[in-house]
Amino acid sequence: MDMTAELTKRTEQIENIIKKYLPEEEGYQKQVIEAMNYSFLAGGKRLRPMLMLETYRMFGGKSEVIEPFMAAIEMIHTYSLIHDDLPAMDNDEYRRGRKTTHIVYGEAMAILAGDGLLNFAYETALTALQTEQTPNVAKALLVLSQKAGIYGMVGGQTVDVETDQTQSVTRDQLDFIYKLKTSALIEASMLIGAILAGATKSEQKIIEEAASEIGLAFQIQDDILDVTGNQEVLGKPVGSDAKNEKATYVTYEGLKKAQEDVKRYSKHAVNLLESLVVKNEFLIHLVEYLIHREK
Repeated sequence: MDMTAELTKRTEQIENIIKKYLPEEEGYQKQVIEAMNYSFLAGGKRLRPMLMLETYRMFGGKSEVIEPFMAAIEMIHTYSLIHDDLPAMDNDEYRRGRKTTHIVYGEAMAILAGDGLLNFAYETALTALQTEQTPNVAKALLVLSQKAGIYGMVGGQTVDVETDQTQSVTRDQLDFIYKLKTSALIEASMLIGAILAGATKSEQKIIEEAASEIGLAFQIQDDILDVTGNQEVLGKPVGSDAKNEKATYVTYEGLKKAQEDVKRYSKHAVNLLESLVVKNEFLIHLVEYLIHREK
């Protein structure tokens, strides 16, 4: 499989799906919608909707019910990036090679754009009920809410903020941050795909565990790229963790061990996926591809 070409093709397909759900830029609230769309259309890997769709397909899903959830998970991810970039948080000026939302639209409008995307994500996901009114849709909505909230991404971000700019963060706290801040939305993506396709509870458990490992590997690779990456390739500044004296996985384990652990966590995720009766070759290749990514 030519992974680069296949990834490009599938990313374009996902882009076409999720763009359909963006709000029209009109009305007195036009500026906040423009800021929402500016951030959402900045590109990116579209990893979360891709993992959701491929998991859904793996379990035999064929309905359009998955589409609003794909858009919703990317809206939630995008809102988190807008707020991450704010002066009160990471104070970043570039994201995916473009000026961040607060630089273009101002801090207040960036906050509102993040709020808007979060609320619009749930409004979008709820349109799935127009396609199917089943317990699986309700369960998927609950997973989306839980994994994005205080027991998921927001919870992880809270501890990250509390321990920001200090090397005193404990390893337990760091693991907690990674588990919730990054892994939670990846778990939501794959778990929602499995739920909507009718996977069994035991299959859902395996998917959630695999997704957790993928999320951990993904975040560690982010830490590695902050040390070894190229700003032009990444589309954002490198070396910011060291500059801000922020503790990361690389800080605790060193670069070599971090690189080894990315491979180990990814391999475990692949083994879990391969243990299932259902198969998706592209999904396996995607997990393996993430180990070697440069952005």
